[in-house]
Amino acid sequence: MIIANYIALIILLFGGLNWGLMGLFWFNLVSFICMGNRVIERIIYVLVLLSVIWLIISACIDGGIILTTALARAR
Repeated sequence: MIIANYIALIILLFGGLNWGLMGLFWFNLVSFICMGNRVIERIIYVLVLLSVIWLIISACIDGGIILTTALARAR
């Protein structure tokens, strides 16, 4: 489950970066990467949505702590 959390966090960071660029510069990074292919854009947006849902469910399952197992192993 830790690997899934890391993957979801990376996808979520990418989504946040895209929204930040949209808000500041009106630049859609997803559209730029996909070269205007609407199907691939939609798939990426759905992956971001699923990442958010996964992290919410994961936080509820783990008692609100997402990455503590990895941090505890590092000590």
